[in-house]
Amino acid sequence: MKNLKTNIYFKLTSILVIVLLLLIPVSRIKSLITEREGRQQEAIFEVNSLWASEQTLGGPVLSIPYEREATETLREGGTTRTVRQTDHIHILPQLLRIEGTLVPQKRKRGIFEVVVYTAQLQFSGVFALPAADELKMAGQSVHFDRATLSLGLDDLRGIEDPVVLQWNDQTHDFDPGLEVRDILKNGLSTPVGLDAENTREYAFSFNLQIRGSRNMMFVPVGKITEVEINSAWPDPSFGGAFLPSQRQVNDQGFSAQWKVLHLNRSFPQIWTGNQYNLQEAAFGVSLLLPVDHYMKSFRSVKYAILIVGFTFLVFFFVEVLNKVFIHPIQYILVGMALIIFYTLLISISEHLSFNAAFVISLLATLGLVATYVKAVVKSHLITGIVVGVLAILYGFVFVIIQLQDFALLFGSLGLFLILALVMYFSRKIDWYNVYGEKNEED
Repeated sequence: MKNLKTNIYFKLTSILVIVLLLLIPVSRIKSLITEREGRQQEAIFEVNSLWASEQTLGGPVLSIPYEREATETLREGGTTRTVRQTDHIHILPQLLRIEGTLVPQKRKRGIFEVVVYTAQLQFSGVFALPAADELKMAGQSVHFDRATLSLGLDDLRGIEDPVVLQWNDQTHDFDPGLEVRDILKNGLSTPVGLDAENTREYAFSFNLQIRGSRNMMFVPVGKITEVEINSAWPDPSFGGAFLPSQRQVNDQGFSAQWKVLHLNRSFPQIWTGNQYNLQEAAFGVSLLLPVDHYMKSFRSVKYAILIVGFTFLVFFFVEVLNKVFIHPIQYILVGMALIIFYTLLISISEHLSFNAAFVISLLATLGLVATYVKAVVKSHLITGIVVGVLAILYGFVFVIIQLQDFALLFGSLGLFLILALVMYFSRKIDWYNVYGEKNEED
C-alpha cells in the first residue's frame, strides 16, 4: 500500500483543503478592512460635526407673497365657504455670477485624515420683475412690499462673517432661517422692498465666507449662471448635474468655470408653490484625498487565494520534479505567512503611503518565506525559485491595483500567461506515477 507521503491523491486533497481553510482568515481580513473604513467614516463624521458639513448653495431666490381666493368645505353640514390663502411667487435671477476660492485644510482625528475647507465667495447678479399686470389675476393681491430674498445653505454653522446684501442702492442684513420653505429647506433670508411700479430691475451682490467639508455644490438658479472656483487642492472631482465648461488641474491646484443656462435645467424662472426640486440641478466640486488605501488593500486581498494557490502549486511541482517532500503543516505555515502580508499592508498603510506599505510588507513576507523554505528544502535554487515566483505574483497584483481602465485586461492576460507556464512545465509529468515508484503488491 502506498505511503501517505508519496500518495498523490492525499497530497492534492491536503493542498485543496488547506487552500479552502485559508479562505477563513482572508474573509476576516476583508472584514478588518471594512471595520477600519467604518472607523475612518466615523472620524470624518466627527470632524464634520465640529467644523461644518458638505455645503450646497441654492439661490438667491426672490419670493413675493400674494393672496388668492380658495373654496373650503366645512366638516359640519358639508357647506362651503370662500377663504383667502397666502402663497408665494418665486422669481429667479436673470443673471447669477459666483466667483470664489476654496482654501483646503487637512485635519486629523487619530490616525485618519479629513479634508475641510474655507470658501470665500462673491455673489452678484440681476433680478428682473415681470410687469405688475402679469402677476395679478382676478381675486389675487400681490404684496411687493413683503418680498423676501432667500439663500439656501445646508449647514449654517459654517458661516464665518455677517452676510450683507447690496440691493440696488440699499443694504440689508441676512438673518438665519427662511421665511419661505417652498423650495429651500435651510438657509438665510432678508426682507427686500420692491417698488414694482417704478423699478423693474434689481442688482444684488454680497460676500459669503463659509466653512465646509469635502463637497461644495451650487444650484444654477440664474437664467444665466456663471460660476468660477479656484483652489490650491490638486485632487478635485467635478460632479453633479453639470461638468465645468473649462477647467485646469495641476500639482498647484485647480481652476474651473461653469456656465449653465435656464434651458439646461428642469425648472422655470417664475413659478408658485413647491412644485420643483432645485437640488436635482446642483453641480460642483469635491476635494478628494488621494486614492483611498483601504480600497487598494481590499482590491489586493481579492488576489490572496490566487497567490496562495500558485505558491502551493510551485511547492507541489518542487516535490514532483525534485523528489522533495513537504508536509501539509509546512504548507499551512507558508500559507499563513502569505495571509499575514495583508494585515501588515493594512496597518502600515495607515501611517505611510500605500506603495511604501506594500514594499515593506512584501520584503518582510519574502524574507520570512525564504528563511523557512531554505530550512525545509535545504536548497538555494529551490528557495530562489519560490521567492522569485512570489515576487512576480505580488508585483503582478501591485500593477493591477494601480490600474483603472486596463486592470481587467492586464489581469486576464497575466492569468493566461501563468496558466500557460503551468501547462508547459507539467506537460511531461506522468501523473499516474508522479514519484517514479515501482508498482507494489499489497
